[in-house]
Amino acid sequence: MTTIHRSSGNVFRDAGFPPAEAAHLLIRADLMIEARKILKQRRLTQVQAAKVLDITQPRVSDLVRGRIELFSIDTLVDMLARLGVTVTVRTKKAKRVA
Repeated sequence: MTTIHRSSGNVFRDAGFPPAEAAHLLIRADLMIEARKILKQRRLTQVQAAKVLDITQPRVSDLVRGRIELFSIDTLVDMLARLGVTVTVRTKKAKRVA
């Protein structure tokens, strides 16, 4: 029999990461997904994307392949800014504090 658990809303937390790390991973994942989506919409090659983002083509490859561990929140925000995107932060009180 399979047991189903309600999601916490953070796949990284559900996968067992500590709360603080799970929060950072979720933010980085959301930023990375947005950057990848924009690159795809603009139909940029990795070489073209590297020029726009002011990074190397192998670094674009890491981004496209979802190598989340290689990117900080700051780096991803900088990349999105180079793509013309303004990143805003929204906070909300946790349902329960551990």
